[in-house]
Amino acid sequence: MGVARVLVAVLVLICIFLREGRAATFTFVNRCTGTVWPGIQSNAGSSRLDPTGFVLPPGTSRAVPAPSGWSGRVWARTGCAQDASGKMVCATGDCGSGSLECDGQNAATPATLAEFTLAGGNGDDFYDVSLVDGYNLPILIQPAGDATGATTCAAAGCTADLNARCPAELRTEGGAGCRSACDAFGKPEYCCSGAYANPNTCRPTAYSQVFKSACPKSYSYAYDDPTSTFTCAGGRDYTITFCPVATPSVKSSGGPGSATAPPTGGLTPTLPGAGTGTGTGATPQMPRPGGGEQGVMLGDNSWLASLATGDASSAPPARLPLALRASPLAPLLLLLLGLLL
Repeated sequence: MGVARVLVAVLVLICIFLREGRAATFTFVNRCTGTVWPGIQSNAGSSRLDPTGFVLPPGTSRAVPAPSGWSGRVWARTGCAQDASGKMVCATGDCGSGSLECDGQNAATPATLAEFTLAGGNGDDFYDVSLVDGYNLPILIQPAGDATGATTCAAAGCTADLNARCPAELRTEGGAGCRSACDAFGKPEYCCSGAYANPNTCRPTAYSQVFKSACPKSYSYAYDDPTSTFTCAGGRDYTITFCPVATPSVKSSGGPGSATAPPTGGLTPTLPGAGTGTGTGATPQMPRPGGGEQGVMLGDNSWLASLATGDASSAPPARLPLALRASPLAPLLLLLLGLLL
């Protein structure tokens, strides 16, 4: 009788975890001509996503499960290598950790950011690609399944090579990055700060319009909400593709890490109005220290992704299915299963 009760309890837990324990699986795909090193940062109060950084050679992919309610940002680091002291440094998107893992640290500007809030308001997922902190590579977010509207479960991102059309005063890293006007000039009207810290006074600028014309499905400045925030019912998986259409040259020196599994086929994403271009192929310089302090906001003026560090958590047991490994109660489930064996 005791064993039967334990079995019922296990089955109930499995049903709960399958429904609520796993919010999504992120599949990272590299279609660039060179290696990229994705970085992941969790928001404050959100569970840590493991790993927080890894190597992704060209033509490969990697799946990373996310727990329910996760929020944070991901990006691509380029030109990563170890210096004489063994510290890992990257030409663009460096998170400053000195290692393959970013360990909660943010990307140095300029960097193209993919941002997520899973199971947010009404249990929906919110996602976007932001150029508010500048640009280093094209990124596309694709939810699993069919789109149901212009910004509902639709592809979001920037497929253009903005480095090729970046204004001269915003170019940096030897042509491998394009700074935002806020990052370059620090003026309130570009940063939506001070007297410009609301959507009524902070309006598009000539610089943000350059970004928007090339990438109409991305954030170009902090209050660029109506065409830039996308939503899906919670529980979908997402593919994050680097260089989905244009394939800029990404020169690198073969940083640390291991190869990943080949990507699945059939990805031929396009975005309406998105431009194309050819990479400069220039060898990037070392990144500037620090990172941007801008974020993006939902239509109700609530922050979609904060820039604070997320809490660390240990890696889940490897033997459980993805949906159960994402749950913080996975050890309890293992104990209950052990009682049946």
